[in-house]
Amino acid sequence: MVQLYNLHPFGSQQVVPCKLEPERFCGGGRDALFVAAGCKVEAFAVAGQELCQPRCAFSTLGRVLHLAYSEAGISNEISQLESDDFVICQKPMELLGKKSEQSGLSVTLESTGLADEKLKYFHIQHLLYRRFTPDISSYDLSDDIRLHSLQLLPIYQTGSSDGKSLSQEKELLSLFCFFSLPHVGYLYMIVKSVELMSVYHYPEKSQQAVLTPQFLHVITSNNLQCFTVRCSAAAAREEDPYMDTTLKACPPVSMDVCALRIQLFIGLKAICHFKNHIILLTKADAEAIPERRESPRRLLSRKNTSVKIKIPPIAEAGWNLYIVNTVSPVQLYKEMVDYSNTYKTARTQSCIHLLSEAHLLVRAALMDASQLEPGEKAELLEAFKESCGHLGECYSRLDTQHSHLALPYYKMSGLSLAEVLARVDWTAEDASQKYEKGLIFYINHSLYENLDEELSEELAAKVVQMFHVAEPKQLPHILCSPSMKNINPSTAMSYLRKLDASGLSSILLTLSKAAMALKMGDLDMYRNEMKSHPEMKLVCGFILEPRLLVRQRKGQIVPTELAIHLKETQPALLVASVLGLQKNSKIGIEEADSFFKVLCGKDEDMIPQLLVDFWEAQLVACLPDVVLQELFFKLTSQYIWRLSKRQLPDTTPLRTSEELINACGHYGLIYPWVHILISSDFLAYENYTEDLLKLQSLMCGPSFDIASIIPFLEPLSEDTFAGLSVHVLCRTRLKEYEQCIDILLERCPEAVIPYANHELKEENRTLWWKKLLPELCQRIKCGGEKYQLYLSSLKETLSVVAVELELKDFLNVLPEDGTAAFFLPYLLYCSRKKSLT
Repeated sequence: MVQLYNLHPFGSQQVVPCKLEPERFCGGGRDALFVAAGCKVEAFAVAGQELCQPRCAFSTLGRVLHLAYSEAGISNEISQLESDDFVICQKPMELLGKKSEQSGLSVTLESTGLADEKLKYFHIQHLLYRRFTPDISSYDLSDDIRLHSLQLLPIYQTGSSDGKSLSQEKELLSLFCFFSLPHVGYLYMIVKSVELMSVYHYPEKSQQAVLTPQFLHVITSNNLQCFTVRCSAAAAREEDPYMDTTLKACPPVSMDVCALRIQLFIGLKAICHFKNHIILLTKADAEAIPERRESPRRLLSRKNTSVKIKIPPIAEAGWNLYIVNTVSPVQLYKEMVDYSNTYKTARTQSCIHLLSEAHLLVRAALMDASQLEPGEKAELLEAFKESCGHLGECYSRLDTQHSHLALPYYKMSGLSLAEVLARVDWTAEDASQKYEKGLIFYINHSLYENLDEELSEELAAKVVQMFHVAEPKQLPHILCSPSMKNINPSTAMSYLRKLDASGLSSILLTLSKAAMALKMGDLDMYRNEMKSHPEMKLVCGFILEPRLLVRQRKGQIVPTELAIHLKETQPALLVASVLGLQKNSKIGIEEADSFFKVLCGKDEDMIPQLLVDFWEAQLVACLPDVVLQELFFKLTSQYIWRLSKRQLPDTTPLRTSEELINACGHYGLIYPWVHILISSDFLAYENYTEDLLKLQSLMCGPSFDIASIIPFLEPLSEDTFAGLSVHVLCRTRLKEYEQCIDILLERCPEAVIPYANHELKEENRTLWWKKLLPELCQRIKCGGEKYQLYLSSLKETLSVVAVELELKDFLNVLPEDGTAAFFLPYLLYCSRKKSLT
């Protein structure tokens, strides 16, 4: 049996002033009601609570058998083929979707009245086939097993309110199919597939039913019944991909339906629905009315005065066509909320069920927001948020398997965390106080979300007390939330010590106590806590709870007091901890960069040394999600900027270049000739040696993309040997060896031979005699203050060439005007080397 609530969905009613006894009727347009009797159709204006007024009347070519309204106009069906036959020997069958084509029924689409070019837009789609085998032992008449009230109900995407016509704006969201037997009705959902959504068991035999997005209205001979439906619940899930997550929730489609009202209405014969109106035809049975003679005035009121119609005996029975106005969704919603209060103290599912029905009622009304006035929409939105708050409170207060739904409903309600906490019963504050898991889940999740809301000291203390009772292991995490900023550190420390005493000691608990000791200004306690574990274990603790170091407020990165203190006292631990956070996906690359900038009080254009230390640590750690060339760019651009500006680091670097070379494969051994080059002007860059060595080491490493650095070398002048070393290194990596030889011969001849020994190998070995030898000979001829350096370099070059070339080739590369005595020893060695080998 369907649960019945004695609510009041029906409001005022009025009689439609029909002149003839209605046979067919329907609503349509903005405010029109059409009533057919025989070959005549009357139209009435229906406007809110005002009396129904006649609008016009017209005649049809034949008796009206069916009446329906569309945007194109009235459809008058004047011929119809019906079959009342049925088979009771076949088994029950249900075929859904494409399988329903296997039913064996043939359907043909006729083009009568349609233009040929429009016919291509029409096609047949099989949705559902269902065959019933009734239990004839439980029925007296064949009429009791007839299907009735077949209806397709579309629900459209939420319409816009820009004033455009609905036909242009509507987009089908969901489609529902309803049909009924006399004692049971079936509602199917037709979206991506066809599914049975709800089954309605009527308390007595039904005559007709009409489905709306909010209700199912059913008439029996003497009752108007109103049932809830799940159309809005199904449509909401089609419309919003975030439904049924921690962000949004909606009562389930599978929730049991209920009857909101069963209202006495004598002699009901037919029903239709039109906006917020229900049209009812009542007619008393002829045998139930005493025989009487109508007065002439009475007869005239029921027929057209210009046409004399003889009233058949059956018309002696009284009839009326009623318009019953349904109450506004907000009014019914408020009544349902008031009704639900009777279940609050009982802690039963009935409270949730009725509040869920109220929520779906409001949600259904909002789905057709284009039909609402601005004031109505605002009122519905307010009711929607309120209903979410009520459901959130129910799920947080009642111990159910769905208590986690407190979180999305509270979120949808727009209530702040403080407002939710204000609804909690804090009367029992001893250790025996029981807090339901729905409330704990909501608060815990909310405190993890970095809400831009700070609880008062009083509320923060209550939250701590709550978690101490319900979820003590979560206390260290709870205290790290930005919302708990105003917690008294002494109060927090007392609860943390209770955890320690209860055996829940952990690295996370140690760090939490250290953070609170720092807030209390007790540095001795802080140091004792931090010394109780090795640094690597402390890093693991920060990975477990990143908010010990970094928090977010209004979308901005905010370092904690503990992070600020570590910056001054244990910067290596801080860098290692943030690196651990990044390695475990607890902080992003850009977030980590912003953290160090904010921590060191630097703007976006200034790079603190601690951030450079972090970048270097990333290279050493070889994190998989780090884009290597981007990291190279960050480091090299910073090294170059500081060298060009003669800018010292703001703090002492955590690693030297030698340590980086030993620890990281991306930092290569610096080429020997580079050391000779910079030693010529060591004093000029004595204070900036580490930046220079790190830059050179990166450029000598195997992973560095040398072409990427060229646009950024301009600030580093070649006038200094430090700058020159970087430029020559860059050209060497680009294999511009001849240009590098010219530069070194001009600027630092003592580095030429070490350069050639290191770079001019294999396919580049010919440059010894094709480039270096003639260049040295030419410069010796010119003399000058570097004559001795050139001469010494020439001798070493000749020694190499004598080994590499045959005597004939050696003679060909010697200068024609050279002194024979000078070259003779090298020629003799070249001629004798074969016999020596």
